[in-house]
Amino acid sequence: MVASAEVDLGNRIRDLRKRASLSQEDLATAVRLDRTVVNKIESGVRKVTALELSEIAVALGVRMTSFFEDPTPALVSHRSSQGLDTVDSKIDALLAAAAGDVEFLQQLGVPELAFDAVAEIESASIGHPQTNSEADDLAARARKLMGLDDEGPIKVLTAAVERLGLLAFTRDIGSDTADAGTVILRHGGVCLVNSHTKVGRRRLALAHELGHYLVADDYTVDWRIDNHSAQSVPLESRLDRFARALLLPAAPTVALWRKYLQHVDERAAAVRIASAYRVDMATLSRRLRELGEVDSEVSTLIRLARTTQADILEFDLHLPLEELASTSVPRAFALAVLRLVRDERISRERALDLLRGTFEESDLPAVRERRADEIWNFVA
Repeated sequence: MVASAEVDLGNRIRDLRKRASLSQEDLATAVRLDRTVVNKIESGVRKVTALELSEIAVALGVRMTSFFEDPTPALVSHRSSQGLDTVDSKIDALLAAAAGDVEFLQQLGVPELAFDAVAEIESASIGHPQTNSEADDLAARARKLMGLDDEGPIKVLTAAVERLGLLAFTRDIGSDTADAGTVILRHGGVCLVNSHTKVGRRRLALAHELGHYLVADDYTVDWRIDNHSAQSVPLESRLDRFARALLLPAAPTVALWRKYLQHVDERAAAVRIASAYRVDMATLSRRLRELGEVDSEVSTLIRLARTTQADILEFDLHLPLEELASTSVPRAFALAVLRLVRDERISRERALDLLRGTFEESDLPAVRERRADEIWNFVA
């Protein structure tokens, strides 16, 4: 009789192989085994040695722990709905990797990833907004949950969503692909934003994903953020509205627009507001239109406007460091990794892997010097 543990391991190897788009023959060649041996390993008939498993992990581009850790429930549900033969897209694979890494750190009990606000959000049972008014109300509620006392610009959106337990990773996955995706974890959530677009669009994408997180959508991948029809995809359209309202609250946006128009033309006013609130012109254009402040002609003018070097000088615009650029990891996640390195609970090599190339070996902290009496913490 085949042992259940060996069957489970074989099933996980088979699943990961298929998601890597490799045949049994491909995997066998990569690890220098006969195809029939790979077949027996995946069937649980033949035991796999530690060395073979290590080579299989390298061939599949996964960590050894992937064969033994219970995957995130939302990922299991998503993959089941897609079918066993479905190959992960790039963003699916990156989301799965980020989710696995975050839950790995959470299992180690790091305080940086505890997120007290998660319980509050879960108990609130926030429903999907059914109207534009409900989307606006959800944006105001989200700001309160994030501890934002006023309706001013959200200067660092990644830090704001992190307070609610949503960790935003970025990676440039190119054009003509998804803008962002989100997966709900056992505690909190993970978001992956495509950093190929400009900062305003990246922030809008993250705001949209926050909407999915708050209404507890287990797994989402979004294309063409802010381009959803209220008729064909009403939920996505409402979350687009939520994202705009989150970044551009109605009252201050209208007040600022009217204030600037007393001194400058529409284009100059739009450039100033877009810079202050760190949004792109298309987002500002749609927001002013839905607030009834501009007609279609002015809306188009704003959408086509571009901030120039002359604007930056003449309007004394402050341009902060780009957010969600290139490859990045959330601050809380990075702090958790550094704590574990300092306490020697993970290797420096593992830390660099988790930090996705955003740190060099020399950037990692020195190992914490332990007191002599701390040895008793490791004695049963």
